[in-house]
Amino acid sequence: MVGASLQIPTSVSSYDGHGIVNLMARIGAALGGPVGPYPPMELPGGEALDRASTVILWVIDGLGDRYLKGRASSALAAHRVRGATSVFPATTSAAVTTFHTGLAPRAHGVTGWFMHLRELGAVTTWLTFTPRGGGPCWTQANPDAEALLRRPALSDNCSCEAHQVTPRAIVDTPYSRATRGRAVGHGYRTLNELVDQVVRLARHTAPQRRYIYAYWPDFDAICHDKGVASPEAEAVFGRVDRAFQRLLDGLAGSGSVVVATADHGFIDTAPSRMVHLDDHPELADCLSLPLCGEPRAAYAYLRPGMEARFDTYVAERLAGQCAAYPSEQLVDAGWFGPAPEHPMFRHRIGDRILLPADGWVIKDAVLGERLFRQVGVHGGASADEQQVPVVLAAP
Repeated sequence: MVGASLQIPTSVSSYDGHGIVNLMARIGAALGGPVGPYPPMELPGGEALDRASTVILWVIDGLGDRYLKGRASSALAAHRVRGATSVFPATTSAAVTTFHTGLAPRAHGVTGWFMHLRELGAVTTWLTFTPRGGGPCWTQANPDAEALLRRPALSDNCSCEAHQVTPRAIVDTPYSRATRGRAVGHGYRTLNELVDQVVRLARHTAPQRRYIYAYWPDFDAICHDKGVASPEAEAVFGRVDRAFQRLLDGLAGSGSVVVATADHGFIDTAPSRMVHLDDHPELADCLSLPLCGEPRAAYAYLRPGMEARFDTYVAERLAGQCAAYPSEQLVDAGWFGPAPEHPMFRHRIGDRILLPADGWVIKDAVLGERLFRQVGVHGGASADEQQVPVVLAAP
């Protein structure tokens, strides 16, 4: 088969010391968690984590390392101590689940925005826990997301008090409940309110050490809509940078340590660099399910006997735009991390993984679904998508 003969590229995501999974191993160790399957990250100044009364992890969705390094005068850049790689795919659903569980995608089983959940017999939008084409949350008729994730929260294995500070709209979603564990959820409406919540929790007198996870999605949202190179994204970055300095000022003398990082970075694309299956009916005819995963890393589930036809079409008709790799071979090459492995993981990555070229995306649409035309995209293997900063401050 054409796909089987392609040279399998080396994994761009690190799980052996330089990735966000290793950052979580370092944070877990500092909070008294057990030694896990991933080596802790070497973190300049990381010894402060071991003695901190409160460890705060702030995930700024979409903030790539190259983007931050290009803003050297910012407060965030001033406290950057190193870079790290995201997971594969470099997307919120997979990476944030890594932040919550301390596990790589191969182990936690969350493989993208759209996932084929064999347990439900349906393609599902994981973070909203709804059918891909729309409709009510699966929780109204089926087991909750915990039953499908089947992985404990990292904070449940640590000897500390735990909190999650997330937008009010998602503080009590099935995904949040599935990944929060025993942590207490706190919702916010504005960026200033996020900062105030974190400062209040960190300064509250408690007998135990604290772990606070905070998440802010607005930079990701503006990059999707306007592009990472847009002046609108620059303005939103300025807001979060000022909020970061305000957080440090509010925590001064509290014994807290703040680690700020991201789930992924961004690249910009254009309508002329989109492969849409409507324009490739012969390719679409090879599929048994809609594309899953991400526009920058799509999982193709093939009809029996269609492997050679699919591989040949991609190689000949989409050359320079997209490449198809046997899913099992990318697993073996370490793209999703090492074992252990979630029992349903291999059912969630299809038969082929379609990797568009830099700046390209591949999309389809199911009945009733509106096609999203995003300017900024992520999920793939480029350095801008994969590389995220690690910021550490002990105010």
